[in-house]
Amino acid sequence: MKRIFEVDPWTVTSHDLNPEDKRLQESMTSLGNEYMGMRGMFEEVYSGDTHQGIYVGGVWFPDKTRVGWWKNGYPLYFGKAINALNYVKADIYVDGNQVDLAKNDVTDFEVSLDMKNGVLNRTFTVFGVTFKITRLVSAAVKELADIHYELSSADGQTHTIRFDASIDADVVNEDSNYDEKFWQVLDAGNDTDSSFIATQTIENPFGVPQFTVVARQSFVGGEKHGVNRSEKEVTDNFDVEVPAKSSVSFEKRVIVTTSRDYDGLAQVIKAGETLTADLAAQTYDDIYTAHAQEWANRWEKADVQIEGDDAAQQGIRFNLFQLFSTYYGNDPRLNIGPKGFTGEKYGGATYWDTEAFAIPVYLGVADPSVTRSLLQYRFDQLDGAFHNAKEQGLKGALYPMVTFDGIESHNEWEITFEEIHRNSTIAYAIYNYTNITGDHSWLDGDGAQVLYNIARFWADRVHYSARNDKYMIHGVTGPNEYENNVNNNFYTNWMAKWVLQYSLEHYDEINADEKAKLALTDEELAKWQEIVDKMYLPEADVETKTGKKHIFVQHDTFLDKDLTPIADMPQDIRPINQNWSWDRILRSPYIKQSDTLHAMFYFPDAFTEEEKRNNFEFYEPLTVHESSLSPSVHSILAADLQMEDKAVEMYERAARLDLDNYNNDTSDGLHITAMTGSWLAIVQGFAGMRVRDGKLHLKPFLPKNWTKYAFRLVFRGHVLEVSVDGQGAHVDLISGEPLVIDLLGQDVELTK
Repeated sequence: MKRIFEVDPWTVTSHDLNPEDKRLQESMTSLGNEYMGMRGMFEEVYSGDTHQGIYVGGVWFPDKTRVGWWKNGYPLYFGKAINALNYVKADIYVDGNQVDLAKNDVTDFEVSLDMKNGVLNRTFTVFGVTFKITRLVSAAVKELADIHYELSSADGQTHTIRFDASIDADVVNEDSNYDEKFWQVLDAGNDTDSSFIATQTIENPFGVPQFTVVARQSFVGGEKHGVNRSEKEVTDNFDVEVPAKSSVSFEKRVIVTTSRDYDGLAQVIKAGETLTADLAAQTYDDIYTAHAQEWANRWEKADVQIEGDDAAQQGIRFNLFQLFSTYYGNDPRLNIGPKGFTGEKYGGATYWDTEAFAIPVYLGVADPSVTRSLLQYRFDQLDGAFHNAKEQGLKGALYPMVTFDGIESHNEWEITFEEIHRNSTIAYAIYNYTNITGDHSWLDGDGAQVLYNIARFWADRVHYSARNDKYMIHGVTGPNEYENNVNNNFYTNWMAKWVLQYSLEHYDEINADEKAKLALTDEELAKWQEIVDKMYLPEADVETKTGKKHIFVQHDTFLDKDLTPIADMPQDIRPINQNWSWDRILRSPYIKQSDTLHAMFYFPDAFTEEEKRNNFEFYEPLTVHESSLSPSVHSILAADLQMEDKAVEMYERAARLDLDNYNNDTSDGLHITAMTGSWLAIVQGFAGMRVRDGKLHLKPFLPKNWTKYAFRLVFRGHVLEVSVDGQGAHVDLISGEPLVIDLLGQDVELTK
């Protein structure tokens, strides 16, 4: 745990310029608008260690897989969102002295992420000049990034600032498998008002489209005195005179256009030129105000207000800010990468995190159409899921663990071949959407092709054990990635059984056209029912410090391990993934994230309170929470079991996972999809939100250190505001027709 930023409800601020924390600071101050985003690196030269990262949504490259031993069915490439044009680059001089905060004598340093308005502010004084820099990635004009400089004299003298403002195509990906550079320059130009550079991803042998990205920069203020162009860079040279007793401003605007929206190089270039001209009539205040208003609209719908604990308040807002900076449902071609626009780890691709953790949040804070877009994303990639299953010699559809286009593109065998439980979570998302919204139209239409082909996969992936007269699933990795190649992982088996049962229950409801496309036979459906009836689910009685408990066993041999709780181990081994060999981790009983408990997170009403309590009390002491997705699940389950202190402990970890760098891994990017967990912990955990038979249920409690919390909730055409304080819980109907909900076990009619 390491906290380098000050606690404040609306800002993430530091006054320390510590080279050791530079990458961590860059991750924490990332900005984005779904279309594009960037890490919080400095614009000017910084000669110390830094990770320059700018990424464009949907722009990626298939980096050839690099492994020591090739296996049949192995993905040919690891897809990754590649580092794009560095369009914030500036070489800055004060009276001929280069600004480089790694070397200069710097005073008055401050870097502050303003979450309310969606901007990054930075202040410092060097060579007698105070720089106040405001950076935004516009939420109002998706193609626009803006950097505004306010310059003033700190020593009462006049100064000359030279800006060599560039767009640089000579960028690298730190995670390139073969140290390749992925961009080639197609065109570049400088004119009176702006400069541009046009790039395209290099050719690849996998049939993945090449992407064209064009960045065009224009300026307000200063005196232009030259242009420079090299093979991979365009630069505009400006001088800005800083008066002795007042301030002066200088602004750089960048428009980014891509071949995802326009056909052909000429059209991509022309689009950027047109957008630049359109913005020329707007002042910086116009641009800032439009951007800030869009963020105000988002906060009005989604803000969670906490009184009595500023650290908790900052945590939930930081997480929502970064989540919405990554995805807000404006482009159905996009999805939510685990690192968003904040780093290169995980390749920027789509994981099962979206369906498991993100969809429940968007269902609560946005129009249902946002979730429909996320569901449709999977339907549109169904052909890829067929391909993935075929690669493993199986029927039906296997959705990928990592993808941009539906084809599995992860290069670790235990993920590609074994972590197949992700398939069931796609089906769970269909159930979740249908259950919460009451809208069955997607399930009965396109969703039927997704659901029933997932069911076909499971019916082929199981095998029959004649000795036990049971169906089993061998050779998998469950959600606990600290165990590989296990047999009969409880969660994988339980979810496969659930998918088949859910499919059978709804088969009569889907429309005739979809049934005809599926061409399911009576024999197939009968086989599915047989698998449901005979699915093997490991369980056992175990001795614990509090007596004998009946539990579901994580997999066939889990109880043969040395089950020493992690609290009884030396704490200097944590995190174990940074201190132990992989062999030792695999042999240990320690659980990276919820595994057996994950089924209870998805379906709390499918298990008795005794089952949930026994399993929680057995598995949580063995869980090291070294997955960013782990704390929220345990917080919600603890709240369900009235274990309020544990629920709050896990919420605090989920809410401040990156802010406090809990797992010592935030420097390479934020955990965007895991940031959903803090909202889930409050709404599904502390407030006990459930939907049963179409009725909304709430069972709130107030954490001991809080005096109040409140949030808004979208539910079936209604917007509700839930507030909880020392006097109890109250729910107001903000919009929609009168509604009856269950509040703390009592029916309450809500009216405006």
